[in-house]
Amino acid sequence: MRDVLVVVGPGLVADAALLSETAEREFAALGVSGSLVHARDAAEVMACTTGGDGELSAAAVVVVPGPVDEVRRLMGQCLGPLVWLDLARVDGAEVGEGATHVHGRGVEGLIWAIRHAVHRLRHPRTRIAYGAHRDQWGELYLPEGLLPRSSGADVQQADGDGPAVVVLLHGGNWRSNWAADLMDALCLDLAGRGLAVWNLEYRRPDLHGWQATTADVAAGLAALATVDAPIDLDRVAVVGHSAGAQLAFRAVADGARVSLVVSLAGMLDLVEGDRRWLGSGAVAGALGAASGSDLHVGTGSDLGVGTGSGGGDVRGPGEVEQVYGGASPLLRLPLQVRQLIVQGSGDELDLVDFARRYARAARDAGDDVTYLEMSGDHFAVIDPHAPIWRTTALAITDALR
Repeated sequence: MRDVLVVVGPGLVADAALLSETAEREFAALGVSGSLVHARDAAEVMACTTGGDGELSAAAVVVVPGPVDEVRRLMGQCLGPLVWLDLARVDGAEVGEGATHVHGRGVEGLIWAIRHAVHRLRHPRTRIAYGAHRDQWGELYLPEGLLPRSSGADVQQADGDGPAVVVLLHGGNWRSNWAADLMDALCLDLAGRGLAVWNLEYRRPDLHGWQATTADVAAGLAALATVDAPIDLDRVAVVGHSAGAQLAFRAVADGARVSLVVSLAGMLDLVEGDRRWLGSGAVAGALGAASGSDLHVGTGSDLGVGTGSGGGDVRGPGEVEQVYGGASPLLRLPLQVRQLIVQGSGDELDLVDFARRYARAARDAGDDVTYLEMSGDHFAVIDPHAPIWRTTALAITDALR
């Protein structure tokens, strides 16, 4: 059986050669064997995917269904742990049990879909819901040799405390087409370092509002206390990437009890983000204006801070300041929690500026802050092979000893 199979459905508007080149590069980067095939209709998609015997024809399967209704109807069937990929954004698509839907990331979404398909095979994890919505869950990774107690296994703990925990909060410009799969590679890396990992998904505010997002992050952190697993809840780090860093620092400012909070290329100053990128109302629109409580995403710092589009409904400076006061990490100092600020020097210069100024302001406020700036772009900080992440991981493990 091959490692990875990518099946492209009929009618997809994308250059076939580019899809193949992209897939081949990712296969090589992940060290797997793989192939990409084009199917003419739904029957051929099924035949390629299952090999005709009901079993998946590869260890990891990615299906790009395209626009044909007959093929898209397959998405809701229980066909196993497929990764369904839509290049365009398709909110609310239902997929069968065990399957995943990646969407709205363009052709680059193929890279993320292949990575997710491979990573989910490389280390066991347990998905645990903390609410009724399909985006209210966390995936728990434990170091090799440890299993959740609910598995029925006889779990042995050498010291009685269990491993420290790292909570991961993904970024994605606070938008629903970016999800917890962004942090898959870090989950594997951290678990390999002997840490437990809680990769947290949450309702994003573009579809559900700012209050829902804030509440989900708080609930997801609190849910760790109910997880039946051998983990040490006295040693917890919360690590956020980009927009996820804003959420992480907001949660800590709101009272989440953690040992360490980490920003990876984080959005730490929302006020200046608004003023610099799209003028008054850009980030303010992203962070709330309707009654000072609802989040209508306009722009932000993720994936290139100046590339957002749209803008929100800003009611007035008083309401904007009210929202900023709660949501902007720079305006919540001091946090009175140990902090690690990580920033790639090759990232957006505004993000470098925000990170440096935040670290200085946090120190001036009396917080214990370590500032780490190294070569790397916006995604190097979540790339296990990048020196900036390897240095970050060592800092996290040292802090949680």
